[in-house]
Amino acid sequence: MSLPELGRLGFGAAGIGNLFRAMDDDVAAATVGAAWDAGIRYFDTAPHYGLGLSERRLGAVLAGKPRGDFVISTKVGRILEPAANPQGARDTEGFDVPADTVRRWDPSEAGIRRSIEDSLERLGLDRIDIAYLHDPDVYDLEAGINQALPALEKLREEGLVGAIGVGANSADALRECVQAADLDLIMLAGRYTLLEQPAAADLLPLCAERGVGVANCGVYNSGLLARAEVRGDAHYNYAPAPAYILERARALASCCAEFGVELPTAALQFAAKNPVVRTVVVGAGTPEQIRQTAHRMAEPVPAELWEAMAARGLLAEDLVRG
Repeated sequence: MSLPELGRLGFGAAGIGNLFRAMDDDVAAATVGAAWDAGIRYFDTAPHYGLGLSERRLGAVLAGKPRGDFVISTKVGRILEPAANPQGARDTEGFDVPADTVRRWDPSEAGIRRSIEDSLERLGLDRIDIAYLHDPDVYDLEAGINQALPALEKLREEGLVGAIGVGANSADALRECVQAADLDLIMLAGRYTLLEQPAAADLLPLCAERGVGVANCGVYNSGLLARAEVRGDAHYNYAPAPAYILERARALASCCAEFGVELPTAALQFAAKNPVVRTVVVGAGTPEQIRQTAHRMAEPVPAELWEAMAARGLLAEDLVRG
């Protein structure tokens, strides 16, 4: 199918699902509203994000917008089921929400259909534009490929979803999925960034060959590239960054500074340079964060910066051409 226009910048809604810390409903709504005001029209969520909280909050804001004016994606693979929680336990998978629901992996056609139906109810919307299979490599990649992807293809044929794809942190897993199914899009997390580009070797050329678009996310590598100066306590892949990673990030930041560009601005814009990338998806915890991100994406970045990085061995020569 022909993918809808996603825009250069998309909004990732994990943060409004209370990722790592609680957020008030009003702040969540204001953050989504700020993304809209900044011109963002592609919004990505998932049942996994806050055990459905992200979908509910996002849907509540978008329900007041013209349905034809935005694109929304959510994910399948994890079914949410009620759980007894008499002790008031909190979620153990990174979201500051009550553990009143449990995630259950279900790649079957029935599970995929139920996931879509549940998401539509939480979102309060009439349709989902893009459905991604979420993290199949975390559970069972073979079952994801053999069960979930054919089910998604069937749902697309029936018109229940507009486009289908896979979202994962692993470039190798995504490559297997692109080879195995007729996908429209992949969501690539952290594997094509200013810091590292393992997806450039095989995955992105394969996507170009098969006409599969890429939604690039995780472009700050767990926050490592999110500040102009790289801090010693920065994280990489959700853990404290090792010394060699900090050294590389600081070399990138130093090169950026010589051209009057801040590291996060370069990280954002590099992530969009490859022609197969349809959008760069970034989350936010406050309205100001998403406004700043939109500003960074619009700032001019001189081509000489990429050339300098290539000359210093910080980027491969063939990656500096957009």
